[in-house]
Amino acid sequence: MPKPESFPIEKIYVPVKRRKAIKPQVVEEIAGSILEIGQQTPILVRPDEDRFVLVEGLQRLEACKALGETTVVGIVVSAEDAQQRTLLSEGPEADAERDKMARLKKLRLEKEAAESSIAALNRTDKERARPARGAGENPRTSPSRASAPTPKKTLSEWIAQQKRDGGRY
Repeated sequence: MPKPESFPIEKIYVPVKRRKAIKPQVVEEIAGSILEIGQQTPILVRPDEDRFVLVEGLQRLEACKALGETTVVGIVVSAEDAQQRTLLSEGPEADAERDKMARLKKLRLEKEAAESSIAALNRTDKERARPARGAGENPRTSPSRASAPTPKKTLSEWIAQQKRDGGRY
């Protein structure tokens, strides 16, 4: 199998039929992924005189363009391989793969939403448990602290109290 190499984006021609398949949301997600971990899957191109024709990887190519990249990682395939891939990308296996990816994305989004809801509930519970202070009240001079000065303890007394109360010292 040919090795991935770097191609100048301006030398890659995208057929008109493929351009219609651009999905901005997918491009945005891929761009975020490329920023985090880099381009993991190369695009596929075939040679055509002094340029390359995109065979597969439109969303990845558009994500690289959106990030301001001048090159993209790709693999050169022959015209026959390109034709086969085009036929396969329109078959039932490709549809099943797209459905699977859509289900996985939906599950991931649901999981993230549930996690953020739980985090929000935990923050709300902590806020409710915190005693309310009056506006402009300084916690250092609050009535509860100012009214009952605590006698000074030695370090060993303080440690003993922490052990009794189960606190950390």
